[in-house]
Amino acid sequence: MQNQSFVTEFVFLGLSKNPYAQKVIFVVFLCIYIATVCGNLLIVVTIRSTPALLGSPMYFFLSFLSFLDACHTSATTPKMIIDCLYEKKTISFGGCMTQVFAVHFLSGTEVIVLTAMAYDRYVAICKPLHYSSIMNSRLCGILIAVAWTGGFLHSIIQILFTFQLPFCGSNVMDNFMCDLYPLLKLACTDTYVFGLLVVTNSGFFCILIFSMLLVSYSVILFSLRKHSTEGQRKALSTCGAHIAVVVLFFVPCIIEYARPPSNLSFDKILEVFYTVLTPLLNPLIYTFRNKEVKSAIRRLWNKIIFVSVEK
Repeated sequence: MQNQSFVTEFVFLGLSKNPYAQKVIFVVFLCIYIATVCGNLLIVVTIRSTPALLGSPMYFFLSFLSFLDACHTSATTPKMIIDCLYEKKTISFGGCMTQVFAVHFLSGTEVIVLTAMAYDRYVAICKPLHYSSIMNSRLCGILIAVAWTGGFLHSIIQILFTFQLPFCGSNVMDNFMCDLYPLLKLACTDTYVFGLLVVTNSGFFCILIFSMLLVSYSVILFSLRKHSTEGQRKALSTCGAHIAVVVLFFVPCIIEYARPPSNLSFDKILEVFYTVLTPLLNPLIYTFRNKEVKSAIRRLWNKIIFVSVEK
């Protein structure tokens, strides 16, 4: 089917129509966005500038995850913040498709990175004697390449089908960002098959990976009974942070995509959660109880202050 789209732009209704509420949203989400980007980039810079951390696969993946979180929130949040200053919130057709591609590309990549991090913890705790030989730099590089490729394939499949949808009616989207289900509601054709594709490619995929991760972390936690008390404490602290991030990422995505399109009132709340709040919480979760990262951040901060004073 050829694309018969007559729509050149979409209009967002945003999170609120109240002018005062929009000002509050502008200030709150601007602060959250700055904190999110700075927090995640601080982790990236800290790990990249600390050889002891960069040499560890766990922190190598963590730096990559933080980079993805900074990019993921940047794909939607700045547009939402700027839109709070305008009564009419619009996005071009091309801009909308780009936003959909970026969000699902980065999300798909992050799913695989979280899976790689779970595998890293499994090898470290269940096969400690073989850890260095299994989790070598070559395998880490392959896993990152797989993550990029998997994220691209996940996103490109959906965006190619989206381009085929005809938009010839209303262009008003009750949302603050472009996403698949809001676009399906505006398409002037039967979208049942495409809806099934979204449920399969996003929803069931998330359920499958989430289930696998829960099983893998259950195996890891079960195997801890053979470790010393100190080893159990350290492993539980690390795995606890990983599990918290996995739950924060997957649960909203499963609720959002593992069902047919509907007019559920909390859809926008879910999207705010996994596009704005989750990238903010991830660096806090990983660093709050991680002494190595906190010490490295402190050393980096002292080095920056020392260089500034020397100048």
